[in-house]
Amino acid sequence: MNKKLAIVTGANSGMGLATVIALAKKGLHVIMLCRNEAKGRKALEMAKEESHSSSIELMIADLASIESIHRFAGAFKAKYDSLDLLINNAGVVTLKRQETKDGFESMLGVNHLGHFLLTNLLIDELKRSDDGRVVIVSSGAHKWGKFDFDDPYFQKGFNVVKGYGRSKLANVWFMKGLAKRLEGTSVSVNALHPGAVATNIGVDRDTGFGKRFIKLLVPFFKTPEKGAQTAVFLATSERVKTSSGSYFYDEKEAPISKLAQDDELVERFWHWSEQQVGLN
Repeated sequence: MNKKLAIVTGANSGMGLATVIALAKKGLHVIMLCRNEAKGRKALEMAKEESHSSSIELMIADLASIESIHRFAGAFKAKYDSLDLLINNAGVVTLKRQETKDGFESMLGVNHLGHFLLTNLLIDELKRSDDGRVVIVSSGAHKWGKFDFDDPYFQKGFNVVKGYGRSKLANVWFMKGLAKRLEGTSVSVNALHPGAVATNIGVDRDTGFGKRFIKLLVPFFKTPEKGAQTAVFLATSERVKTSSGSYFYDEKEAPISKLAQDDELVERFWHWSEQQVGLN
């Protein structure tokens, strides 16, 4: 296959779907990685129609399940030898404390640990690309994020703001740790803040709770297409081909919090993450 190959997680709606369409319009072959097959199939048809491209496919993985991520990685490796772009876009917000199938607090589990495992399982395939790129969708919310290694999953004192900030700090730490490990390879990794985007991120994955609230906020937020612009920029622009280990907003490099810059914590968190997902 001569086309560049991209994977976009959380691709069935919002920014993920907008990213798929934008990449397909640029001539890439895009794998939409979705949790729900029925929603994924509906989004696949929409993406093909909007992009006027048939070079889009659906694959299934639940980032809240270690077993499901391994199953997807096996299926991908059986079909493809290399990967050019991995866009870690999927994200959840839970108003009440919830857990993944493996017992992780859901926001940290899906927004970070699921992507951490997925990315590490696909590193060899990314290294086979001449210009491999990992793009991590974080948020300005990382600036209020804090991490407690004694209570990483909020057994005590959970609230949605703290939980979301923690998961987005985790995204930046992951980006920094991965960039260090990829120095000297053909793979770069960067993170981004998409801005305030009207998506389904705050809608309960099982009950749909929160949809009316999101609709009320739509006029005040960026569209998913606008929110996806920086991710698409980092995935495709020649301007950032040699950039790695940076955080972007509106297609420009942006500052990160002091905590996010702490190299000792980046390393400690990397090893903690490996332990959680069984990589060490």
